[in-house]
Amino acid sequence: MQAPARPPVAEKASRHGGGVFYVAAVRVGVDTGGTFTDVVAADGRIAKVPSTRRDPSSAVGEAVAAMGGATAVAHGTTVATNAVLEHRGGRVALITTAGFADVIEIARQNRPSLYDPFADRPAPLVPRDLRYEVAGRLDAQGRELEPPEPAPEIPEDVEAVAVCLLHADLNPGHERALGAALRDAGHDVTCSSEISPEFREYERTITTVLNAYLRPPCRNYLDRLAGLAPEVTVMTSAAGLIPLSEGAERPAALMLSGPAGGVLAAAAAAAGAGFADAVTFDMGGTSTDVCLVLDGRPAPAAQRSIGGFPLRLPALDIHTIGAGGGSIAAVDPGGALRVGPHSAGAEPGPACYGRGGTEPTVTDADLVCGRIPAGAAFPGLGRLDRAAAERALAGAGVDAAGVIAVVDEAMVQAVRSVSVARGSDPRQLALVAFGGAGPLHACALADALGMPAVVVPPRAGVLSAVGILAAPRQADLVRSWAGATDLAGLDEALRDLAEQAAGALDAGAEVDGEVEVEVALDCRYAGQSHEITVPDLAGFPAEHERRNGYARPEAPVEVVALRATSRLASPTPLAALPPAAGSRRPATGPAVLSEPDCTVWVPEGWRAEVHSNGSWIIRRCQP
Repeated sequence: MQAPARPPVAEKASRHGGGVFYVAAVRVGVDTGGTFTDVVAADGRIAKVPSTRRDPSSAVGEAVAAMGGATAVAHGTTVATNAVLEHRGGRVALITTAGFADVIEIARQNRPSLYDPFADRPAPLVPRDLRYEVAGRLDAQGRELEPPEPAPEIPEDVEAVAVCLLHADLNPGHERALGAALRDAGHDVTCSSEISPEFREYERTITTVLNAYLRPPCRNYLDRLAGLAPEVTVMTSAAGLIPLSEGAERPAALMLSGPAGGVLAAAAAAAGAGFADAVTFDMGGTSTDVCLVLDGRPAPAAQRSIGGFPLRLPALDIHTIGAGGGSIAAVDPGGALRVGPHSAGAEPGPACYGRGGTEPTVTDADLVCGRIPAGAAFPGLGRLDRAAAERALAGAGVDAAGVIAVVDEAMVQAVRSVSVARGSDPRQLALVAFGGAGPLHACALADALGMPAVVVPPRAGVLSAVGILAAPRQADLVRSWAGATDLAGLDEALRDLAEQAAGALDAGAEVDGEVEVEVALDCRYAGQSHEITVPDLAGFPAEHERRNGYARPEAPVEVVALRATSRLASPTPLAALPPAAGSRRPATGPAVLSEPDCTVWVPEGWRAEVHSNGSWIIRRCQP
């Protein structure tokens, strides 16, 4: 008899019981969270391993090994975000046009907290003695007024240099010359025209500095991932995959790396279940992320804030709060119960994990209140210790039901911020719950906001990893438009940008397929200081009225920026994933529905039905 063909294998065969067996390597998606690192394989297998805070790459390697190796790894990371929040970036020098060295400190006139006179802005990422000014000037149309002078001498202990010259978004010539000279001298350089070629000097300068600041830690981290598989890509904040080398050059684009994957998968799952309009609700171990989805598309954001710094790069409009399963509950000096933003993380973790944690957390409260079944086991942790959870709550003088009520209210406000504050009525939106803790709290949020249904997709506990696996290769380009109301040449400029976006993707790198390109415009009425991104000029008045409650048909419309996004579909789309393990059956609350990757709480008065796409649809019972 002819021996069966050996399947494709990981680089190393595995030995077990004295023999050798070969495990077929597959494409995998890996998402690093504050508590767990999740992995999903293209063949449907999932795994969770505790995150390793000191070196997140260690848990990523363990997650890939749990799958028996991989032919390709798509990764969502928190390294860039943590480096900013924990001030662990590189030592950066900044070069600006003469007179603009203090832009990063002057900032805008708005205060961080309007009614708190003692609130401070974050300390500048570049100290004053490392800010250099150079002669040379462009006018507001990008025309040269004064030629540039040579690059200054930069101290040897500087790890990265940020270059941001006035009006370089319109004419990058001066910046390119200066950047080339600095690179020839051996410096790691980020030019604003390469990372964020948009107007508004303060935001463009900060974005350039952030990218330079993140390069040393992010490059080191991404380099450690390069050997995990023949192909390794990383997720951007705009929900697209890029090569590791590009991620190392543009780490500021990775701020919402993991959450973006979850939003992508949640939006697709909701649309598949008949809810094109929804709010995604991702509650993990350390934070909760919410995002508005309209007509099946997650809302975009041209600018976000991280650690108090504006970041002007394409991203999904995800709102994050410090509330998760590991959020610590405590009574403050005024006697009020507070939950978060501090988290027990993976080490020591909630008290019920049995890893030495003694402070009460949301997970402890969920366990004591019966939302997590007694005797439940979490991956890599074993059975949860209810007695330890009760001791932690009692020792801090807090009530489990009170902890849940406080954290639920914080998340209700987060959902309002992306729905009501964006002009959308939550009563017309479904709530898509995922993450390890999201399905435990979703019905309470939906009830408080009058939302008609909760959708819990298959593999909800690892949905961000699912979305990362199914994400497209993507390139996002933007270009300032100096013409304002003068639109001559606009169509040609859009076509040119679309061609550049298409060319930015190497279609042969992963799969054969057609590159899709979308273009958009940033528009505003003349005299306004804020803009809206729309597919075309014709759609601007209606979108302005939806968001702001009015339109001005007679007012001229200004174009301030052009955008183009190219996408190459993933070889592992959501529809190609095998059905999730186990079977889902209808249930009427109160009920606890346990799955390998999450637990779902169905309160009294609610009923969970199973949609044909595998999602649970949870609605209030009809009287």
